[in-house]
Amino acid sequence: MSEAALRTRICPRLHIRVSAININMAARRRYTMTARAAAAAATHARILATATELFLARPYEQVSLEDVAKRAGVTVQTVLRRFGSKEGLVAAAAEIGLEQVRAQRNLAPIGDVAGAVHNLIDHYEEWGNRVLRMLAQEEQIPAFGKVAEAGRDLHRHWVARTFAPWLRVPRAARARRLAQLIAVTDVHVWKLLRRDQGLPRSATETVLAELVQLITGVS
Repeated sequence: MSEAALRTRICPRLHIRVSAININMAARRRYTMTARAAAAAATHARILATATELFLARPYEQVSLEDVAKRAGVTVQTVLRRFGSKEGLVAAAAEIGLEQVRAQRNLAPIGDVAGAVHNLIDHYEEWGNRVLRMLAQEEQIPAFGKVAEAGRDLHRHWVARTFAPWLRVPRAARARRLAQLIAVTDVHVWKLLRRDQGLPRSATETVLAELVQLITGVS
């Protein structure tokens, strides 16, 4: 008989007590690991949220890692350990922003011009000024250039999906119509109407819907 088995036969209550202690210690270790993982995830999310806010509110060169760290309540070393560099932080924050935009834009109904334009204006009212600020820096800041390219790709796919019923035409005609729809729904057209011309949201929405209708032939 093994020594452990012999101890169990001699002192069964002691064996039960030791087993219970071991189980409790294992449970505490699991709880501690879970709590640490949750805290790390919360820190990661807080840094990204702070970075997104700052990069969209100020020119790139006016945002430092010290600014991000201070506002997020962490050290610069923590930011660097998680994201590697300022450019890495921009890329990670952009990915979160693009996912938010994608989720919002995917709510647009397919084959409904008024509904699609309403969805688009919702997006531009929330994101338009920030996107324009980023686009103004894309040639100087490589990280912003990558984000801008991803945004253009997202917009192209949104147009192709949302206006799919009017893109079922021969290839050459489809390419031309798709380009027209991408152009009239671009953020710069929203800026021209909403900011430069000073139109209210409702009038901006009407003008964009009429432009889309001219292209699609919807009356």
